[in-house]
Amino acid sequence: MDTKTMAEKKQAKLLAGVAPPPVNPISSNEEGGATTGWRSVRYLPKRRFAVWGCGLTVAVLGIVVLTLSLTVFKVEEPTLTMNSISLTSFDVDIFTADRPMSLNATLTADISIKNPNAAVFRFSNSTTVFYYHGETVGVAYAPSGRVSAHRTARMNVTVDVLVDRAVTQINETLSLLRGRELILTSFTELNGSVDVIGINKRDIYVMTNCSMKLEVSPFSQKIINTVCLASVN
Repeated sequence: MDTKTMAEKKQAKLLAGVAPPPVNPISSNEEGGATTGWRSVRYLPKRRFAVWGCGLTVAVLGIVVLTLSLTVFKVEEPTLTMNSISLTSFDVDIFTADRPMSLNATLTADISIKNPNAAVFRFSNSTTVFYYHGETVGVAYAPSGRVSAHRTARMNVTVDVLVDRAVTQINETLSLLRGRELILTSFTELNGSVDVIGINKRDIYVMTNCSMKLEVSPFSQKIINTVCLASVN
């Protein structure tokens, strides 16, 4: 055996005694991370689509609510109308202890309240004041109540008008005995509110000013003309 053969055998023995380098297998965590990353990339367009869909839904709902609040749910002004004023009774007493003449009239006012809103109109106690020559001659009170949506409520208000409170001069008393026209004015105030499902809420103040002519004579008494003007705040 030559020297070259002996050297090769020694080298083979040395290589046989060296352990092979360790091989580290891919862990399950790394495999899971790679799989999760792949799934995230796959489902990313779907997530974006879902986000855009939610945003679009919210925008559409906002537009619908805004449109309804400006149309169906918009709070409109109720209407207070003095349909008629009738003379129920009329009493005249001449040369009383306190005044040369006592003149008392009972008036009945037919009032209607129209609610054009999609919600109930609730109102508190109302007051109607009658004047003659700037002096208060009668006050009428109406109870609180409510008017349903798109409905009209009617009520009668009765008041005793004491015209003799303003007729203190003897010449005016004599003119009443001969027959004349008395011009009365009235002021009605109605406070209420409308709440449309919490979207729109508004306090409303309705006022009506009326002027009427009361024809007075020893033989007949009647209201011949009534003019009213309403306003809303």
